[in-house]
Amino acid sequence: MPNVLDTLRERGFLAQITFEDELYKQLEKEPTVFYVGFDPTATSLHFGHFIPIIAMAHMQRAGHIPIALVGGGTAMIGDPSGKTDMRRMMTVETIDHNVSCIKKQMERFIEFGEGKARIVNNADWIRSLGYMDFLRDVGALFSVNRMLTAECYKQRLERGLTFLEFNYMLMQSYDFLQLFKKYNCRLQMGGDDQWSNMLAGADLIRRKEHEPAFACTFKLLMNHEGKKMGKTEKGALWLDADLCSPYDFYQYWRNVDDSDVEKCLKLLTFLPMDEVNRLAALEGSQINEAKKVLAYECTKLVHGEEEAQKAQQAAAALFGGGAQGADVPTYVWTQAQMAQDCRLTTLLNLCGLCTSNGDARKQIQQNAVVMNDAKVTDINFTLTADMFPADGILLRKGKKNYCRVILK
Repeated sequence: MPNVLDTLRERGFLAQITFEDELYKQLEKEPTVFYVGFDPTATSLHFGHFIPIIAMAHMQRAGHIPIALVGGGTAMIGDPSGKTDMRRMMTVETIDHNVSCIKKQMERFIEFGEGKARIVNNADWIRSLGYMDFLRDVGALFSVNRMLTAECYKQRLERGLTFLEFNYMLMQSYDFLQLFKKYNCRLQMGGDDQWSNMLAGADLIRRKEHEPAFACTFKLLMNHEGKKMGKTEKGALWLDADLCSPYDFYQYWRNVDDSDVEKCLKLLTFLPMDEVNRLAALEGSQINEAKKVLAYECTKLVHGEEEAQKAQQAAAALFGGGAQGADVPTYVWTQAQMAQDCRLTTLLNLCGLCTSNGDARKQIQQNAVVMNDAKVTDINFTLTADMFPADGILLRKGKKNYCRVILK
């Protein structure tokens, strides 16, 4: 079996690694405990977590032991990395609720159990941490001058960095130290925007425990224009079906740019590289077959095979002209809502096809809105109850965004 670092490199995951030759030998020598951190800032994971999760699965399949560290303690501070403003402070109750939701989601991707993966909450040690003991034990080993050169602090220094946030690097490093002591964890993995924090944690273990520890970061998934992928008109591409339907999730990957297909197939699926290379070599209209495989495989991973099949069938029905029976996203519009405002622009906003009433007017003016099979050109178009059959009306924005609206 190839070294898992070779697998991750071939598939395009790796960005930066500390002591690479030493880590290579460590991973060949024995099953190695590693961890990835997840901030519980919402009730769901989103696409930004997807690449680290897939990488964790590759590591586990190669015989290594994952720890999913949920930051129930550090979320009380907030990571300043990549942020221009201080994060909103959350209550302990909100954090704990988010932690419980994320734990359930993680089990879809990683195999947990005795001798397998485990979920750990850093609230177990962070919330009861004695301040003076922490300063003496950990703070004394950190250079403020060196911390101020870290990329995660640079942009915040211009606008103001609170002392609360300044502590984050120490807290994340302390997490690594605790996981090393409790579980012999020797490797932290995560997004490349965490490089400074991860370096600090590995360095803390090497200085304090005189034991090898490593950091490895993954590339952020960017499109061909250099922009982060995973954003939709409705916001983040969530992994929770209640926040982003399996159909919408499927359609996102079905519609990626041709030049991004190969990269996404490597990073976001477990297809063998021979198959990835075959699909990536398709040209012209045939590249759509590769996109369908990408969309199906991604949706299957996140929502299960049944939902992936339903999303695939719904898309085929829509684009094949059989939309009336398709399993597409559905919005229930109440009689009370309609009585209050029966404009189509309002409905387009409510059902999520448009981001605002103004956006809806703009889309209609650009001839981008279709109701059933008829294009709508009047920005003041209003709806009446007799327009709605039992199975509702089908609204479409552009070529690829659909929603069925049922009146009740």
